[in-house]
Amino acid sequence: MFFFTRYPSSSLLKAYFPDVQFNRCITSQMIKWFSNFREFYYIQMEKFARQAISDGVTNPKMLVILRDSELFRALNMHYNKGNDFEVPDCFLEIASLTLQEFFKAVSSGKDADPSWKKPIYKIISKLDSDIPEIFKSSSYPQELFRN
Repeated sequence: MFFFTRYPSSSLLKAYFPDVQFNRCITSQMIKWFSNFREFYYIQMEKFARQAISDGVTNPKMLVILRDSELFRALNMHYNKGNDFEVPDCFLEIASLTLQEFFKAVSSGKDADPSWKKPIYKIISKLDSDIPEIFKSSSYPQELFRN
């Protein structure tokens, strides 16, 4: 689900997890999990942006995440350990944009400001994609493992 949305609302989570008995505590925990997922994502983006700067990259458009890149492997291993899901192309595009935004911010010295990441978060939060309806199916995980 993280490959499609990094900022799910509680109503979206409830729609895609119909077998969960939601209450305040469970909803809060699921929102916290996504917060942790985002934290890992943004830590990796900052790390790779700083590495690109150290490597002498000067043009952020050169930072494109492909399926064979080290950053993609790190993210895929974290969010898709069993490699059970085909990562959608939209995630690669958003991840590339995120990396480029981190690169621009760090290379221009904006990271000196304690709240330098907030503008990046605002950009990325608007790029969530529609989640395929098949994810709502209670038999989806079983179908996935049968194929």
